[in-house]
Amino acid sequence: QGQLVESGGRAVQAGDSLRLSCADSEGTFSTYAMGWFRQAPGKEREFVAAISWSGGTTWYSDSVKGRFVLSKDSSINTVYLQMNDLKPGDTAVYYCAAAPQSRIASMIKANLGGIEYWGKGTHVSVSS
Repeated sequence: QGQLVESGGRAVQAGDSLRLSCADSEGTFSTYAMGWFRQAPGKEREFVAAISWSGGTTWYSDSVKGRFVLSKDSSINTVYLQMNDLKPGDTAVYYCAAAPQSRIASMIKANLGGIEYWGKGTHVSVSS
């Protein structure tokens, strides 16, 4: 069974850009919707962005819309979260998630019960 492996998180300054990657090691999730969630200390895990299995449709939370871009390279089973104009409020552990395409609406509504697979997370810290 494949795994979701996130990478790219690190400490940056406000206004910087960062790209997170989520690799599907065995192509297990090629027909799944993929998404990113984040969890700041003391807060609930929240939805950030999602992409359809085909890569043709994306969804974003209001807090990141216009700053973050989610894309998918199906040839290498990897999704990317390009984060621009980062703010201190973006500081969190970012988790990659996979869910059946039929559950994409649940994913967007941050219904965590609809997620079938999670990565272990990558930490992003944004200082002012």
